[in-house]
Amino acid sequence: MICTVTFNPAVDLVVDIAEIKPGEVNRLSGEQVFFGGKGINVSLVLNELGIPTKALGFRAGFTGAAIEQYLREKGVVTDMIELPAGFSRINVKIRSEKETELNGSGPDIDENALAKLFSRLGELSAGDTLVLAGSVPKSVPADIYEQILRAVSGRGVRTAVDACGELLMNVLEYKPFVVKPNIHELGELFGKELRSADEAAVYAAKLRGLGAVNVLVSMGGDGALLIDGNGEEHRCGVCRGTLRNSVGAGDSMLAGFLAGCESGDYGYALKLGTAAGGATAFSDGLGSKETIDRLFAEL
Repeated sequence: MICTVTFNPAVDLVVDIAEIKPGEVNRLSGEQVFFGGKGINVSLVLNELGIPTKALGFRAGFTGAAIEQYLREKGVVTDMIELPAGFSRINVKIRSEKETELNGSGPDIDENALAKLFSRLGELSAGDTLVLAGSVPKSVPADIYEQILRAVSGRGVRTAVDACGELLMNVLEYKPFVVKPNIHELGELFGKELRSADEAAVYAAKLRGLGAVNVLVSMGGDGALLIDGNGEEHRCGVCRGTLRNSVGAGDSMLAGFLAGCESGDYGYALKLGTAAGGATAFSDGLGSKETIDRLFAEL
């Protein structure tokens, strides 16, 4: 079972408008609603690929109830902790002359709720995978990822971390199975501006040397690369298609990689991850299995 944790899930409202006129009533030309958060996105794509998954995390209010209902309708097993106050955040993306995002802050997560999360994590056993993805709310301790990896350490649980900065660097001592920075985040970790796949490979290897078992790096138009658990380098080109959506593409890549790892073939896992990321980038929401399979065949 692959379990994901989403500390701050969201209802995303994406609206289209030709021109915003401040101080006036503005009529939208289109609107869509999506339910997500990085960990939830990973679970949804894993579910699409037929991989057993459970979405853990926190929800609150009417928006939180809607998020969990949506996951269940999609067939994703959930065990989210309901918070006593507030509501899960609403993010608004305005697509106009320039793209503008308005992101909510989300509810506070108290110590009692965190204790419930750790209780659920205590149910993980050898062979399970735990995915920690994204930033964490201000109400949560800054070292929460470290606390979680420490809690599951030594139990045979594989861990995947998709985060940046200190949130990522501070968990490397626990030897996560895979970390997934993009090329810009990878450079920032070492105070460098990386401009090529060759440069990214050098610093991905350094990140592996600090403790990560696999380092998966998304590089936009340059595709993706992997320094695998054997220290070998793999590269995969970019999928061909029209960009429609940047939200969730990295999460989809991680989901595809984890699904591919079930085969034991790292090259295959990188290719499936690339196809899954591309499928989401070329869709309005998360990529479907049909689109993932088509892109995989084209790579």
